[in-house]
Amino acid sequence: MGTLSYADVVVALAALGGALVTGALGYGFSSITVPIALLFIPSRTLAPALVLVELFTNLLGLFMQRREVPAIARRMVPLLVGLLPGVGVGAWVLTSTSSGLLKLGTYAVLLPLVILQTAGRRWPIRREKTAAVPTGAAIGALYSATTISGPPLALFLNNQGLAQSEFKAAVYLIRVAESLATTIVYVGLGLFATPALRLAGSLVPSLVIGLPIGIVLLRKLEPEAFRRICMGVNAAFISFGLARSVIEARWVTPSVAYVGMVVVGAGEALLLVRYFARRRDALRGVVAAPRA
Repeated sequence: MGTLSYADVVVALAALGGALVTGALGYGFSSITVPIALLFIPSRTLAPALVLVELFTNLLGLFMQRREVPAIARRMVPLLVGLLPGVGVGAWVLTSTSSGLLKLGTYAVLLPLVILQTAGRRWPIRREKTAAVPTGAAIGALYSATTISGPPLALFLNNQGLAQSEFKAAVYLIRVAESLATTIVYVGLGLFATPALRLAGSLVPSLVIGLPIGIVLLRKLEPEAFRRICMGVNAAFISFGLARSVIEARWVTPSVAYVGMVVVGAGEALLLVRYFARRRDALRGVVAAPRA
C-alpha cells in the first residue's frame, strides 16, 4: 500500500470539511472541496469523482428529507425543466475547455456567489416560475462543468421564503436530479476513467466521518451563523485559487493577484464582523424587551 502524498492529505481534509458543511446545511461539499482540490487535480478527473460521491450523498439527504418533498415538488418543476439541457451544455464545456481555463473560470464564477451568501443578500423573485427555468439551466451547466451548484441554488431558494426543512428538501431534490443527469452524460462521454474512480473511493472515508458530525452540528449551532462562517472561509480558499490561476495564466503579476486576494479576505472579514455585531445587538434587544 502506497504512502499518502501531501496532495492526498489536503484533498481528504478538504472533503472532510465539505462533508461537515453538507451534513449541517444540505449543500457545500463541492464548493468547499473543489477550490482546494483543483490546486492538485485536473477538472476532468475531479468532476467525475465528485459527481459519483455526490450522487450517493444527495440520495441519502433526499431520503432523510422525504416527508417535505411533496410540499415543494411541484414548485421545483421549472428548475428541473431548465436543469436538464443545462447539464448537457456544462458537460460540453468540461470536455472542450482547457484545464487551466476551466479552473480559472470555476474560481471566477464561484467567488461572487459565495460573497453574496456571506453578505446574506436577499432578492425575492415575484415571477418565480419564469425565472426558475433559466436559473435551472445555469445551475445545471455550472454543476456538470464544475460539480458546483450549491451557492447559486441556495441563493435562489433563500430568496423564496422556504422553511428550513423545505429548503433542504428542495436542495436535495434538485441536486439528486443534477447529479443523476450528469452521471448519465459523463458515462456517455467516457469520463469515468480509472483515476476518477480511484479518487471517488478515496473520498468516501471523509464523507462517512464528516456527514454525521455535520448533522449533529446543526442541532447545536445557529444555521445562519454557521452558513456565513463557512462561506467566509470558502471565499478565502477560492480567492487564493483564483490568484494562483491568474498568475499561472500570466494575466497579472503575482503582487497584483495576491493584493486582490487580501482585498477579498478583508471584505469577507468585514461582512462577518458586521453580521455578528448586528446579531449581538438583536439578541440584546430581545433580552432587554421584557424589562421595558
